[in-house]
Amino acid sequence: MRRSMKRALWAPAVLLVASATLAACGSSGSGPASSSASASSGSGSGASGSLKTGLKVFIIPKNLGNPYFTTSDSVKSGGALAALQALGETGTETSGTAATPASQIPAIQSAITKGANVLIVSATDPSALCPTLNSAMTKGITVVMYDSDAPACRDLFVNQASTAQIGTSEVDLLAKEIGGSGDIGIVSAAASAPNQNAWIGYMKQELKKYPKMHLVSIVYGNDDPTTATQVTQGLLQQHPNLKGIISPTTVGILAAAQVVDSPKYKGKVAVTGLGTPDSLKKYVADGTVQAFELWNPANLGYLAAYAAVNLASKKITNAAGQSFTAGKLGKYTVAAGHSILLGPPFVFTKANINNFNF
Repeated sequence: MRRSMKRALWAPAVLLVASATLAACGSSGSGPASSSASASSGSGSGASGSLKTGLKVFIIPKNLGNPYFTTSDSVKSGGALAALQALGETGTETSGTAATPASQIPAIQSAITKGANVLIVSATDPSALCPTLNSAMTKGITVVMYDSDAPACRDLFVNQASTAQIGTSEVDLLAKEIGGSGDIGIVSAAASAPNQNAWIGYMKQELKKYPKMHLVSIVYGNDDPTTATQVTQGLLQQHPNLKGIISPTTVGILAAAQVVDSPKYKGKVAVTGLGTPDSLKKYVADGTVQAFELWNPANLGYLAAYAAVNLASKKITNAAGQSFTAGKLGKYTVAAGHSILLGPPFVFTKANINNFNF
């Protein structure tokens, strides 16, 4: 599906999300934490005519306190909770504080107990969540995945960008920076993360185009800043001739940039991957990072909310060819595999990064 880059990624205007907004939003307790944004509910027509209103929608990202998901979900950024508010639904963001199934599953179970009509989930594992989510679907609960998929236990997946395009383009970016030659490493999130592993699979395929580039190690930072920093340091120590790092995770690329931004590594080790512009502006400005990619995470959450409400309202099914309008983002169509594609990734460089604030 094709649409203009401007509408798919950056509509409407640039988000005004201050750095403070992207700080941790999770609880330090052992149970699931949550935050809510509710709109008036009722049985009448909502903002989209015959869509149901008053649905109880629970947004369950991989973990709370992750700036990426703060942006994708929050009202202030124009994410999923903002869409639900506009649609007249009761929206609640909830999850654990670690990006693991053990932390995420209790939040899903709690949402089901609280009478959820819709679950919007970013999967920490492609299969570990399935017993809980399949049980939810047998109860008539609509399950929509966003960001990271668990194909065996959902009705619909809202994909941020083409899986193949993300993986191949990151390799191409790094190859351009290091002249297509040298040892490289990958700083991933969790070893079980479905989206990370899918992208890395395409990276490995794309590396066949560059026979002088060698992937020497994949390390896992678990979307935790401290862990990501430690594994990046270990990667550089273990491979002193490393020429580049790809980190397809917003937490990992920031940690990698911070480690490489030193006299020992800057200008010698290239860093690219998936990141938010606000977090990386300093490192793009000083030359540590030349180029990186992402989509608008707020638009991803917003699209997931519209898709979920349309599906739960039975305005669409999850069959290929079904279409709906996602508010400010315009019309989308369900593709093969019961999936919806937000749009292509966008490359940030020194020439354009200051045009974006999120």
